[in-house]
Amino acid sequence: MRLLYGLMGLSVVLLSVSGPVAAAELWLHPQCRQLPTDTLGPFVTLGDGRILAVHDTQALISADEGVTWQSSPIFKEGENVSISTERALCRTRNGVIIVAFMNMREEDWRWNSQTHDADPGTRLPNCVIRSLDDGKTWQDFQKLHDDWTGAVRNMIQTRDGRVVFTSMRLLNRPGRHSVLTYSSTDDGLTWKPSNILDLGGNGHHDGATEATVEELRDGRLWKLIRTNLGVFWQAYSEDGIYWRTMGPTTIPASSAPGLLKRLASGRLMLVWNRPFPEGQTEYPLSGGDCEWSEVPVSNHRGEVSVAFSEDDGKTWTAPVVVARQPGASLAYPYVYERTPGVLWLTTMQGGIRVAINEADLFAQ
Repeated sequence: MRLLYGLMGLSVVLLSVSGPVAAAELWLHPQCRQLPTDTLGPFVTLGDGRILAVHDTQALISADEGVTWQSSPIFKEGENVSISTERALCRTRNGVIIVAFMNMREEDWRWNSQTHDADPGTRLPNCVIRSLDDGKTWQDFQKLHDDWTGAVRNMIQTRDGRVVFTSMRLLNRPGRHSVLTYSSTDDGLTWKPSNILDLGGNGHHDGATEATVEELRDGRLWKLIRTNLGVFWQAYSEDGIYWRTMGPTTIPASSAPGLLKRLASGRLMLVWNRPFPEGQTEYPLSGGDCEWSEVPVSNHRGEVSVAFSEDDGKTWTAPVVVARQPGASLAYPYVYERTPGVLWLTTMQGGIRVAINEADLFAQ
């Protein structure tokens, strides 16, 4: 059996010698409630309480808890821009909405399987745009870099007002990915890149990838990084510009991104794919050929797990599986706290669209 997968939300397909493997029926935690929408997060709450999301070239606004959505264009007619399904969204305390994304209209993937590297011309630009009027109009479109950006995962505003989001850059000789952050102190008008974090490796899904970031109570920023090393790696920054402390965590993780979220309760929430199905200790490995990755790795994505921390990630509650579908890929989560303790969970892969109460999961 072989696993075909790509960054930026390309489909995961399990193949065997007899063809595609059918996925089992989707199981959801009994406390999950289906959302009344197929709209994918991230979401933000507007000043009047409505919900905003983005899709392709459109801003989507709902005034009825996601039942219906009104759309309006983000970009000017003729602009060659389209927002990726991996994106980050934030509404600052000053009411500025910022979207960070990859421009899919400029995607040019040129991986060379003979050299295990990307040929010149490979590009997928990282871009941002913002709105000063709760999504009615959009301005200040910027391209922050042209390099291949494997993912933009999430964006936060720190207590001192800095806006920070996670990004990636493809490196060469050998081909692999790295992660960085961009930060802004003026509500997304200007941006400064951080240093690049490079874990080495070789392959079109190797290296440091798809990080998520949150602010700790002591003011430091904490980043969890997807790797092919069996666990998340972590990095710390005092300002979102320089990441000088990095190393492995003890959080077992599949080769898939997690999502960190600070909740209104003060807890940290982590949503991710563990390397093995619950109750098991192994899963078929892929990679190890310097094409996908330099070392074999678990790509288990048939379960979505949730855990909480009350001490800024030092300890975690036992993981709770909220969705399971063996043979499928349930991955790339977004979490939106619609009201304190009411969480909307959507996934780019697998199409999960559920609401669940924090208290129902934390009590398990």
